[in-house]
Formats: sequence, C-alpha cells, structure tokens
Amino acid sequence: MAGEERYIGVAERRARLALRQRVAGPARAASPEEVAGSLVALHGTDPATVYLAVGARLADPAKTVADTGRALYTDRTLVRMHGMRHTVFVFPTDLTAVVHASTGLTVAARERAALLKDMAKAGAPDAAWLKEVEESALAALARRGQATAAELAEDEPRLREQWVYAAGKSYEGLHTVSTRLLRVLGVEGKVVRGRPLGSWTSSQFRWAVAPEHPELDAAGAQASLLGRWLAVCGPATEADLKWWTGWRVTEVRRALAAIGARPVAVDEGTGYVVDGDTGPMAEPAEPWAALLPGLDPTAMGWQQRDWYLAPRLRPLLFDGSGNVGPTVWWDGRVVGGWAQRPDGEIAWRLLETDGVGREARTAIETEAERLRGWVGTTRVTPRFRTPLEKELSA
Repeated sequence: MAGEERYIGVAERRARLALRQRVAGPARAASPEEVAGSLVALHGTDPATVYLAVGARLADPAKTVADTGRALYTDRTLVRMHGMRHTVFVFPTDLTAVVHASTGLTVAARERAALLKDMAKAGAPDAAWLKEVEESALAALARRGQATAAELAEDEPRLREQWVYAAGKSYEGLHTVSTRLLRVLGVEGKVVRGRPLGSWTSSQFRWAVAPEHPELDAAGAQASLLGRWLAVCGPATEADLKWWTGWRVTEVRRALAAIGARPVAVDEGTGYVVDGDTGPMAEPAEPWAALLPGLDPTAMGWQQRDWYLAPRLRPLLFDGSGNVGPTVWWDGRVVGGWAQRPDGEIAWRLLETDGVGREARTAIETEAERLRGWVGTTRVTPRFRTPLEKELSA
C-alpha cells in the first residue's frame, strides 16, 4: 500500500549515487571492468567519454588509458555497441546478449526495413542482393579481425555502391551501402565498434564481429537488464525507467513485476528499488568531489534530475538536444562545470555556491589536478558542446 512505502529522500539518494556509481573517493574501482559492471552502461557515442568516465572512478587513474584500451580491444571484456534508445554504449561483454534481446531487436527490425525501403525508392538493388553483400562483408570482417569500412570495401566492392536518398527533397543526400549496412548490422548485434584509428579520443574506428552470445527471450532479458540497472540507480520512477531503456511503459511495468521490484516514496512520487533494497543507506564518511565528463552515466542516469541538478543550471550545462556537458560535483549534486583549455589546464567554474565553501573548492581543485595528471598531453573536446564548456575552454 502507498502508505506503507518508505520515503527515500534526497540525502539518501545522493548517498546511493556516491557509493554505487563509484564517484566518492572510498568507492572508487580497481579496473574499467569493475566500473562498467557497477554502472551497467557507459555512454559510448563520444569515445573520450568512456575513458573520462572510467578515469573519474578508478582508484589509480594513471591506468585509465592502458587498462580501458585493453578491456575494449585486447581482452574484449568490455564491448562498445548499440543499446538503449539506439545509442552507442559500452557494456560488460557478458551483458551483450541481454542488451541485444531487451532493446536491440525491435530497433534492428525497424532499421533494416528503413534501409530496404530507402533503397527501393532509389531504384537500388533488392533485399536478396543486400543479403549477399552482408554475408560477404561479415566473412571478410571475420578474416581480418578488425577493419574499417574502406578496408572491407576492398574485399567486398559492392559496399562502395551509392544511391540518392530523398531525391528532390531539401534534405536529399547520397548514401553509401557500407555506411547504412554497417549501422544496421551494429543494431542487430552482428558487429561492434573496434579499435580507434587514432588515439583514445578518436571518433574514427574499425569494426569487429560481435562476440557470440545466445539468443534470449525478450521479456526475460528486459527483466534482467532492468534489475541490473535498478540495483545501481534505484530508486527510479517509471518515467526514469522508460526514458533510460527506451521501452514502452507496458514493458517497463512487466519487467518491474518480473523482478519483484519494491515501491518506495520519492519526491517525484513513486519510485522503485530491487527486492531487499528498501532499507536505509549510510552516507559516505566524508564529503566528496568529482569531475565527470559530458554524457557521463551518472549525470544522464535519470530523466528526473532535480534531486542532484538544479533546473537553473541546465541552460549552461546542456546542449540543445539534451546532452549534458562536463560537470563538477560536490557531495552528491552538480555545482558547476569544467573544460580543458588548449594548454591542457582543467578550468572549472562553480554555478552553485550554497554550501560550497573552502573545503569543497580545495577538493574540486584536487580533482582537477588529478584529471590533468592522467590525461597528460592529450586534448579532449566533447563531441556535444555546451555553453559553459565552450566558454571555459576558450
């Protein structure tokens, strides 16, 4: 009954965030795999975000670049692939089957249908032809191990073929088979992002055959994924869950019932936690500071964010599409933003001063130096730039 629901207030939600998302100092992790396992998913649209998000949570950030690269491209314990809301994420490899079945199948069917429809409208070859090209490209990729689209086109020249999209429209464009097909194969869980062509910040990448995984029941996979995420991010409302997964509300409710999620009261209304997680949680022993990158999974973790990010700060910290930029945190809430300048300096600014005194400023400066120390001579520019980041980086 609603009257029996335990209330979980802002202070306790911030404590859960600090410890379970490994942003408070004592909760920091020993490896990228431990970070990804704790967070379930790291935003991977911007390659640099993955490394910056890991580095912010490692006890020894000097290991960030080498260990994250090893996990992604040598040991393959982490994989960069399409997931929720047709977005690229980094997941623990053992979650690939769950992600594919829970979120990828519906999107994949839609993407392939759209590709075939666009090709038919342009008078391009049909589905049987595309299937031949697909099978040939996948075989070539398996032989090479990892390859760029251009390299695959050396083995399968039909990947270079083009057709006009939306002919006669203001948004008319020229599409290449390789670009559209590899995107579809990524959503279908057949290929994943491989090693970048340049440094760890590069947005150019190779493709690799996806790790083999069993085909799971969609409803069971949704329950599994939601349970993993709720254990880290609970309490969360239905609106949060629907937003993060990209599922219909009926799917969210079915998954909540399947895992036996427990309702609790939060300021937005009814939230949910996993069974056995309704009890109180102690706050971190000491206040903590963190510098998190744009699209960080903690800053982007919930649709309803007022409990850790004041609405008045959003115009400076978000771009026009709702992507969060680099944020400065103090004791469970966003209090400002940061950027890297051309000379490597980490510049930051407080946007929230209430309760942010000398101790906080010292801790934030320590985190800025910590970040600069492991990033070194690499220059990082977020893919999605925000007003404050642009101003601070100038």
